Amino acid sequence: MTESSWRHIALLLLVIAFTATSLYFFGIRPPKAFPTFTLITIPEGMTLSEASDYLEAHQVLRSSALFRTVVTLMGGEEKIQAGDYFIERPLSVFEVAGRVMQGDYGLLPIKVRIPEGATSYQIASILERAIPTFRKDEFIELAAAKEGFLFPDTYFFLPNTSPAQIVDIMERNFYRRISVLEDRIAMFGVPLTEVITMASLLEKEARWLDERRIIAGILWNRIKIDMPLQVDAVFGYINSTSTFHPKFSDLKVESPYNTYRNKGLPPGPIASPSLISIEAAVTPKENDYLFYLTGRDGKMYYSETFAEHVTKKYRYLK
Repeated sequence: MTESSWRHIALLLLVIAFTATSLYFFGIRPPKAFPTFTLITIPEGMTLSEASDYLEAHQVLRSSALFRTVVTLMGGEEKIQAGDYFIERPLSVFEVAGRVMQGDYGLLPIKVRIPEGATSYQIASILERAIPTFRKDEFIELAAAKEGFLFPDTYFFLPNTSPAQIVDIMERNFYRRISVLEDRIAMFGVPLTEVITMASLLEKEARWLDERRIIAGILWNRIKIDMPLQVDAVFGYINSTSTFHPKFSDLKVESPYNTYRNKGLPPGPIASPSLISIEAAVTPKENDYLFYLTGRDGKMYYSETFAEHVTKKYRYLK
């Protein structure tokens, strides 16, 4: 082989290397602003040309033209699959083409545990941490009217589950789970919203079913004699805090949820109660108590009179 032939081969290899490098940097590799942990939606009926322009506009591709070429070589635009694609990491043009042609949506269920006693705002924060694409503000707006009716449980949500769908799933789960108490709730004769409101107070006031049933008896007793409920737990809801040890100034706060200023139940639940709290609300233990407190030892102490209650406060809280 002559020296001239070697020069031609070397030049050809150089051109190939340059072309390959250019293709990689300007077409194959992911864009610098590739949208990770994001949902990319290819609408139904979108053509290959429209889909490639759409993906380039959303920083998924560097070159829509190269993407069209790759898809065509791999089988044609009729294989483009519409839907929501969850993108966790940057993808090359070949990986993007493969996924949209195979319908590899990457939508794996995300496990989310909603604890008993969580408010709708706390639920929104939990979902926001768990689901990268979650729209918190939209959920809060939708869930406000469902406070107490979003059942605390372990859920599995897809990344593209909308806030409206999550609210619907949690509410339907609520009605499914309380079906075992339907007869007891009906026999108790109090509207469901009031039952759940009482249950949400009990959820915050005590741990165990027996304690909650005794406190339910006390709170229903107070309502019967037109005595303010004076439940401290409402201040966590009023002030949007996880703790609810009110200061003296809190007791004067003007809020329909302030059970020191207003008689009867709050206008709605203050959290999502557990099944045992709902059970306690409709199966209160009959008693003559009007007061209760949790001592420093973690035990509950009950009193029939205010004087007795004050004595126990000094004995068990000081």
